[in-house]
Amino acid sequence: MTRLDGPGDDRVERPGDGPDAVALEIADAVESLTNLWSLAAQEATLRLSLHQLRALRTLEAAPGLNLTTLAERLDIGLPTASRLCDRLEAAGMLERTLHPQKRREVRLGLTPQGRRVLDDVASRRAQALRVALAAMKPAERSALSRGMKAFLAAHSGGTPAPGEPPGER
Repeated sequence: MTRLDGPGDDRVERPGDGPDAVALEIADAVESLTNLWSLAAQEATLRLSLHQLRALRTLEAAPGLNLTTLAERLDIGLPTASRLCDRLEAAGMLERTLHPQKRREVRLGLTPQGRRVLDDVASRRAQALRVALAAMKPAERSALSRGMKAFLAAHSGGTPAPGEPPGER
C-alpha cells in the first residue's frame, strides 16, 4: 500500500493502514476540506445558503428542470423548494419560464446573475484549494492526486483511473 505520509514507496501494510484507520483520517481531512469549501462560498460576493447554492448548481447542470424534479434532486419537500426558488428569483439568480408544450409546467433556469454568483463561488473555492495545495510538498500533492484518482475509481465501480494499470491498487 502506498503511504501518503511517506516517501511514496510501496510498503507492507501496517496496523494503522487498515480501512478503518484510514477512513478516520480521511474523514478528518474531508471535514477540513468541507470547512474550506463553505468558507470560500461564504466569502462570495453574494452569500448563499447551502440549499440555495445546491439549487443553483443543480440548475446549472440540468437547466429547465421543473420544481418537482428540483425538489427530488435536492431531497427536500416541494414547499421548501418553492420557497427556495422564490428567494432565488427575488435575488435575480433564477428565472421561471413556461414549458413550450406543457402550459401548466414551469421550467427553472439560471439568470446571468446566477451564473456570475456560481462562477464567483467556484473561483474562490479554486483559490482556497490552490493556497492549501501550495503549502504541500510536490510529492505530497502527487500522492494526494494519485490517492484521489484511486478513490474515485474505486467509488465509481472499480474502473482504473486514467494512467493507472488495471489491478494496481
